[in-house]
Amino acid sequence: MKRMIPLLITAALTLTVCAMPAAAEETSSQIMEEQSMENSSFSASPIISRNVPAYSGSGRPNEANDDVYYTSWRSEAPDYLAYDLSGVPEAQRGKVLAVWYNSSSYDQVGSYVSVTDEPTDYVLEINHAPGGSFPEDGWEIVETVSDNTLSTRSHLLDLDGANWIRMRITGSKGGILLNFDIHDASSGGRDSWIFFGDSITAGGMINMWGTSYATFVHAIDPAYTPLQQNGGIGGITSKDGREYIDKWLTATAAHYVSIAYGTNDSWGNQFSPETYYENTKYMIDAILNAGRVPVLPKIPHSTNPDVGPYVTTHNAMIDRLYEEYGDRIVQGPDFEAYFKEHPEGLGDDGVHPNSDGYEEMRKLWAETMYEKVYTKGNAVRSGDVHGDGTVSAADVIMLQKYLLNAGTLTVPEAAELYTDGVTDVFDLAMLKRRLLTQ
Repeated sequence: MKRMIPLLITAALTLTVCAMPAAAEETSSQIMEEQSMENSSFSASPIISRNVPAYSGSGRPNEANDDVYYTSWRSEAPDYLAYDLSGVPEAQRGKVLAVWYNSSSYDQVGSYVSVTDEPTDYVLEINHAPGGSFPEDGWEIVETVSDNTLSTRSHLLDLDGANWIRMRITGSKGGILLNFDIHDASSGGRDSWIFFGDSITAGGMINMWGTSYATFVHAIDPAYTPLQQNGGIGGITSKDGREYIDKWLTATAAHYVSIAYGTNDSWGNQFSPETYYENTKYMIDAILNAGRVPVLPKIPHSTNPDVGPYVTTHNAMIDRLYEEYGDRIVQGPDFEAYFKEHPEGLGDDGVHPNSDGYEEMRKLWAETMYEKVYTKGNAVRSGDVHGDGTVSAADVIMLQKYLLNAGTLTVPEAAELYTDGVTDVFDLAMLKRRLLTQ
């Protein structure tokens, strides 16, 4: 869709980069970061709450939405954490994904439970009051959670154009320690992931410290900053996954759901390959029935003699599931092959990766999913309205003529750089900026 352009603006089009309104200028760096040179049928779910004004009754609320996750908002219940989203384009204040992260064990299951400052009871609220000054009144509850036992939860919400969102916590296990992100889900919220599994997942898919899966995806393609939840729990097996998967799926809005069990099943052949197959098949069906996409990686190779001899037979069950389900599941990384080739990435027990091994796991996850999910389908080069495979001055000229009603676009979908659903002078301005910073 093209917006009609006032006469005064058309003159500016022929001269130089158009000036953006103040609100657009303030968010341009964020939008530039969220756009990449490649757009595909896979839609981004960018974070819209990064470094927006944050408010709470105590503590440092800005540490909940800065660009690092080793800082967190700390407080005591009852308290609240509120974000002023009024500077975010209204088009991104409709459907959103709200997610919080805590460093506790994902759930209070198994022998290695550790719970630290985890919210147990809270509500999510929105407010249409103007931005700039925290509103005491006018809050509307859009989600209620009681008796929570999880270290992270995500919610698909409709902000309905609201300027404010607030997490109001009335109960917690200890104090409160968390990070809180809001993602734009106007394109469906597909770039959202949860990784269920045992201690290898818990250690490998951590996002509260260090480099995360989301960090690696963003490094590959800055268009994407995935919502990434860690559902790993030390010591558990596919039997536990089967028992709890239905509960866990109700507590996450993640579109892609990884199930990475099998190491503990293989340990001493605790569960036969056939039992592992049945448990994993149950989880896959539960994910599909919930309208999500299951992701199934291979069980990591182990040099531990109590584990290694059984990994291959359990992974044969994964190959069987790959064949049975076809493209209804996403094939995750082959960690058996990787750690056979790189045993130096395993720790002293020959089972758990060392710090370098975990880092390589996260990187391999990002590379594999980028190839199999993010770039699946026909890619369109963002800004390449000319359709010649490059982004150049020819694209600027073509878009400029189009906005002056003096021409057409060869690839119209490549013109949407500003992501507000309208092709206009803001897209042209961002295209010119892109060329200047290449």
